Amino acid sequence: MKYNIAVIGATGNVGREILNILTESQIINIKEIHAIASEKSIGKEVSFGNKKLKTKPLSGFDFKYIDFAFFATNVDVSKEYIQKVSTKVKLVVDLSSHFRMNKEVPLIVPEVNLDSLKLATKTKIVANPNCVAIPLVVTLKNLHDFANVQRIVISTYQSVSGAGKKAMDALYSQTKNKLVNAFSESNQREKIAFNLIPKIDDITENGYSKEEIKVINETKKILSNDIDVTATCVRVPVFVGHSISANVEFSKNLSVSQAYSLLNKSKGVITNKTSKYDFFTPIDCMGKNEVLVSRIRQDTTNNILNLWIVSDNLKKGAALNAVQIAEKYIENYI
Repeated sequence: MKYNIAVIGATGNVGREILNILTESQIINIKEIHAIASEKSIGKEVSFGNKKLKTKPLSGFDFKYIDFAFFATNVDVSKEYIQKVSTKVKLVVDLSSHFRMNKEVPLIVPEVNLDSLKLATKTKIVANPNCVAIPLVVTLKNLHDFANVQRIVISTYQSVSGAGKKAMDALYSQTKNKLVNAFSESNQREKIAFNLIPKIDDITENGYSKEEIKVINETKKILSNDIDVTATCVRVPVFVGHSISANVEFSKNLSVSQAYSLLNKSKGVITNKTSKYDFFTPIDCMGKNEVLVSRIRQDTTNNILNLWIVSDNLKKGAALNAVQIAEKYIENYI
């Protein structure tokens, strides 16, 4: 069976990556594909394999003959359109945060909680999780099943591509300018080049950023609400690839060798034990579908392990996971 696909937000980093991944899918056979963008991007061309697609406006687009719609958009667009679109299509995959904590909408990472996808047969909407929550739960799935995760403490090192193409352009231009002319003292601390910014999105009344709250709540929804989670999210001067330093407490002892054994059997995970490298960096994960895990070691406190996790935030952290959701929906419910 062939399907008609719409990618909304097709000119953005994630939208373009969805188009790339769809060309490689062995499960989603495409009849027609539509690239949809904001008003300012109408008429721009995006690549789909060897083809060039001209972008169309979202306003007025008829979803009547669309089977799968991928919304790589912001919350406002998702809020305005997705409920209406979901009544016309087989499935909407929303990559914004709008539906993630909605109890009626499944928040899916196929390697972790595929059974929850059944909920989408009623709502026709699936939420794609945060770009940190995805690699974190993929890593912890088998460890949690074996030793019951009790508490997770993470610090993240998130690349600028997570903030969009403008942020990538800013890093490039700031780096170039810094090497030629020093930043003025007045705005130097606000620049990402040669800097770290310990704030992603707005800071809320409790002191946590909105990004940190997303990671905390989504991890609990996917793995277990009984797990305590805390996070510090930092933007770093890296173009692609999110990194996570994770301190994970279990209900019983889990040795380093046991952890490696479980992770080497985990879907979508590569460890340094099966690689030529002792540790992984964001450069290692660029363009890869898998989550890369290294530097596993015992904490000084019992039943706790420390792990280093890296993942391509545009692929498994966003676009790949979204396409995998649609593939699993086809395999199980169509």
